[in-house]
Amino acid sequence: MAIDYSDYEFLKVEVAERVATITINRPESLNAVHNALHHELEQIWIDVRADQDINAIILTGAGRAFCAGGDVKGMAAGGLVRPTDKKGKGRGRGPIAAANGRRLVENMLDVEQPVIGAINGDAVGLGATLALLCDITVVSEKARFADTHVKVGIVAGDGGAVIWPLLIGPHRAKEFLMRGSFINGAEAGRIGMVNYAVAPEQVMTKARELAQELADGPTFAIRWSKLAVNKWLKQQANLILDASLAYEMMTFNTKDHQEAVKAFVEKRKPNFVEAK
Repeated sequence: MAIDYSDYEFLKVEVAERVATITINRPESLNAVHNALHHELEQIWIDVRADQDINAIILTGAGRAFCAGGDVKGMAAGGLVRPTDKKGKGRGRGPIAAANGRRLVENMLDVEQPVIGAINGDAVGLGATLALLCDITVVSEKARFADTHVKVGIVAGDGGAVIWPLLIGPHRAKEFLMRGSFINGAEAGRIGMVNYAVAPEQVMTKARELAQELADGPTFAIRWSKLAVNKWLKQQANLILDASLAYEMMTFNTKDHQEAVKAFVEKRKPNFVEAK
C-alpha cells in the first residue's frame, strides 16, 4: 500500500516506476533547514523505508541550491519556525536538540533502498552532510560543498565529523571542518569525495538513470549489500556522533556563536572574541 506524502510541507515527494524523488523545497531560502524542515527530514526516511512501492530514492533540492544548511536567520530569531500548513509533519514540534541530529543521521543510514544524491547546487553545513550520506552522489561540477559550522561559531556536530573523514581521510577532513572551506563538484569528483561530477544539466538525468537501474535490479541483493557496508558507517556514527553533537550544543552558548549570527544578519565580518 502506497504511503501518502501530502502531509510534508517542505519536502516534495514524487513516486514513479518504483523510484521516489524527494525534493527539499524551500527554494526562496536556498533550502535552508529550519526546525519544521528538520523534523520532516527525520521522518521522511522512516516513511520511504516502509513504502513497498519504492525500490530506489533520489534526493535533490529545488531551485539553484541543494541545501544551504541550517537557517541562520532562524537562529537569530530564536530558532523556532512552525510549519505553515496545519497538516505539516513538523507541526507541534519544538526546537532541535542533539537527539534530533542523531535521529536524522540514523534514520537516513537505516533506509534499505539505495539513495542517489542529485546535488544540483551548493550543499553547505547540514546540506553537505545530507548529500554525502547518500549512497551514490551525482553532483554538478559547479556545485560547492562546505561544512561551515565554524563560520557561525559552532562545531560540525550533525554528521560532518562522521562522513567527511570517511570519504577524504582525517587530515583533509579536519582542514575543511576547521576552516569551513569550499570545494567545487569537479574537484570533489577528482579526489573521490563524490561518485560523479557532471555538467549541471546532466545531474538529474544521470541520477534517474542510476536510480532506475537499481530500482529494476535484484531488490534484496542490492539492499543487503548496502546495509552490510552501512554497518561500517553506523559504527563510525556511534563512535563520533554523540561527542560531536554534545560539542555543538555547547558552542551554541558561546559568545562566538552569538557574534557570528549577529554578523550574518548584519552582513558583516564577525569579530570572534571568545578566549582572547
